Amino acid sequence: MQAQLQAAEPVIEISKLATRFGEHVVHSDITLEVRRGEIFALIGGSGSGKSTLLREMILLQRPSAGTLRVLGFDLENLADDKALALRKRCGVMFQHGGLFESLTVLENIGLPLREHSLLSDKLIDEIAAWKLSMTGLKPEVGEQYPSQLSGGMMKRASLARALSLDPELLFLDEPTAGLDPDSAAGVDALVRDLRDQFGLTIVMITHDLDLLWQVADRIAVLADARVQAIGSMAELEQMKQPAIQKFFAGPRGRAAQQQNSERIEVALSKPK
Repeated sequence: MQAQLQAAEPVIEISKLATRFGEHVVHSDITLEVRRGEIFALIGGSGSGKSTLLREMILLQRPSAGTLRVLGFDLENLADDKALALRKRCGVMFQHGGLFESLTVLENIGLPLREHSLLSDKLIDEIAAWKLSMTGLKPEVGEQYPSQLSGGMMKRASLARALSLDPELLFLDEPTAGLDPDSAAGVDALVRDLRDQFGLTIVMITHDLDLLWQVADRIAVLADARVQAIGSMAELEQMKQPAIQKFFAGPRGRAAQQQNSERIEVALSKPK
């Protein structure tokens, strides 16, 4: 899998990107690429610019300088029709769900299709129900309102809406934040399965070390307005920079490493 990803074409290309708000520098020289079919994570402390970078990738904000290309589109001075075409090829799951409280779950999932297609209401409802089932939610959840959902169900419903237009590129903002361990583990498996079954490229922001060990192919560590390192969790674990080691040195980091080692031992011990 890793060899395939290394040979894959880049779908996001960022070069010498800078972002400033007045005198405050968020990014000073960000350069990275995301390859087709990989799960790529952005990590860093509070204020490191993860969310800002995500917003720039999904056309909600423009950088101050540098180059940002997504799915072949140069985002600088992108015409409105091109921007709309690009947005239709991307799905976004926001940290707090972003669902409309006045709509049922099924109506929320079908909303992008009603805005961007000429499909009948009946067909849109059928597609929305299918997307709901893809995320592991039962059909009756579609008739509920967001306020009636648990945290885990809200995440899955938001993910179903992000998948409504069959995106090539999926952005996940803290997909397991606020979830109990069982619900978070379910999201871990779902993210990995979506990539494997549908060939999605996934970019996520997360502080969940277990999620990073379980699903991320590569991780970019942001600190001091720059990318400090990019690599797999196993590669980052061996690096000695303080900005990187703080993710591994604390109790949570050690626990996630131990859990990952135990999973590997169990997998290796199973008969083939």
